[in-house]
Amino acid sequence: MPPTDSEPFDHDAALAACARGDRAALRRLYEREGRYLLGVALRIVRDRATAEDVLHDAFMNIWTRAASFDASRGAGRGWMVGIVRHRALDVVRAGSRTVSADEDEMEALHAADPSAAPDMAEAFALRADLGRLDDCLARLDTPKRNCVLYAYLDGCTHPEIAERLGAPLGSVKAWIRRGLASLRECLA
Repeated sequence: MPPTDSEPFDHDAALAACARGDRAALRRLYEREGRYLLGVALRIVRDRATAEDVLHDAFMNIWTRAASFDASRGAGRGWMVGIVRHRALDVVRAGSRTVSADEDEMEALHAADPSAAPDMAEAFALRADLGRLDDCLARLDTPKRNCVLYAYLDGCTHPEIAERLGAPLGSVKAWIRRGLASLRECLA
């Protein structure tokens, strides 16, 4: 049975165990994060079968690249999300199917993950412990922070973010650009 979100879980230690060849550690990571990471992939590729393929490829990358994980550069969970997100974006860019996800399937996925929250800042705080990045994100004003999180955590396009926030497209682009500049400065 997968652990609940209230139980502590050391992603960094599990990744270090994967780097040593511990298959049980990879299984624990999958049981703990598989559903959430599938959701990340599904939001980007918008097709369940493709998202499952992305998740499989991402976990293969996590297994083979675990030794390259550096905890001083960020949290293990964030590193895993980045791998899934980049793989999903690669699939979309390569022209893979980008069929819209079935609304019932998306609702079922959200219903299965009780930690999902409508406010992106709250969802981000619940889902990841990203150390310095988390602190830097907290310093951004709400529109910039939400735009950056929608773009990089959910994989939303600029027009999708504008629609979600009810804001002009130009404002969304500016908020993302300024938000990323502020994050770079904060993390430097």
